[in-house]
Amino acid sequence: MQHLSHEHKTTAPCGASYLSYDQSPYLVLWELTRACALACRHCRADAIRQRDNRELSFQECQRVLDELARFDRLPLIVLTGGDPVWRPDLFQIIKEAKLRNFSVAITPSATPRTSKSIVDELKISGIARIAVSLDGPDADTHDKFRGVQGSFKWTHEIVNWAHQAQVPLQINTTIWKGNIDQFDNMAGKVKTLDPVLWSLFFLVPTGRAGQQMQIEAQEAEFILSKMVELADTSSYDLKATAAPHFRRVLLQQSDAVNDPDLEQLSSTMRLGSLRSYQSVNDGKGILFISHTGDIFPSGFLPLSAGNIRDDSLVEIYRHHPLFTALRDPELLRGKCGRCRYKSVCGGSRARAFARSGDYLAEDPLCSYIDPSLSA
Repeated sequence: MQHLSHEHKTTAPCGASYLSYDQSPYLVLWELTRACALACRHCRADAIRQRDNRELSFQECQRVLDELARFDRLPLIVLTGGDPVWRPDLFQIIKEAKLRNFSVAITPSATPRTSKSIVDELKISGIARIAVSLDGPDADTHDKFRGVQGSFKWTHEIVNWAHQAQVPLQINTTIWKGNIDQFDNMAGKVKTLDPVLWSLFFLVPTGRAGQQMQIEAQEAEFILSKMVELADTSSYDLKATAAPHFRRVLLQQSDAVNDPDLEQLSSTMRLGSLRSYQSVNDGKGILFISHTGDIFPSGFLPLSAGNIRDDSLVEIYRHHPLFTALRDPELLRGKCGRCRYKSVCGGSRARAFARSGDYLAEDPLCSYIDPSLSA
């Protein structure tokens, strides 16, 4: 699975009200298939080279859309995988989503399967954004991580076709041990691709990704600080995925230490809706649907709360004990539970689970210790 977040250009002034995620998610990540031609080292989905015969049928996909339409506020739907382009009914699914007034984005894999004609058809279908992955500033770094030679070239082809079709472009980058030293070069490369958003995913050891691939907490702090610098100067918006303590770093560097409040962030920073939305985290503003209909808090927290073939998405999201616990910062344990930033951060619940087996434990990728704990 790849990752995408719906972040708009920075236009709203600071002070916009926070959204509550108790009743409706902000983002629905929908894994249409696990089929994919890539062999990515970190793949959450552990993707395969053929489609699973247990995939949701087109009629079941229509039921998913009907369920999502019951939420008070329509979420952004991100079609992902695997590679969603493998679904022969992809454009039918997009059409059905648009008929229900959903905003739809897609994360195709960089392979020859995503051709110029596919990108052009995505434009005609009304797709809101195309997100592609770039995990290194050069072909050698990227292709080794993606497991297929040529992926770097295919990524650039999709980027060019998206620009030609005037479809907003997002670049996703996984931060891991193998590319952390290349951050500045990657930032320079991303600038040349002219995206509306650069989303940096801080690897969670799940699926094919092992603990040995994850960076250290101090290294994460360094990258997050670099992102804060970029937020003041870049032509694109920035987003940290699976590193909600980006908000804490932003607040610390904006002198909002004593009163954590996202409304204190500078309106000039390229942070998209980050300045006005609550922390979006596993099960808190996020809902993940697998190719077989299983319902998860996110793609990286492998705890199923039900299946759309038997259960209501709305009821699961609003009332299942797993989801309600994930939205309650008072239940957090360890230093996350005692941190003054827990309401605007909360730590990665998926990473806490991957490290300790406890989704409410502290996030091991955060180095911050609240000074009040030593008082």
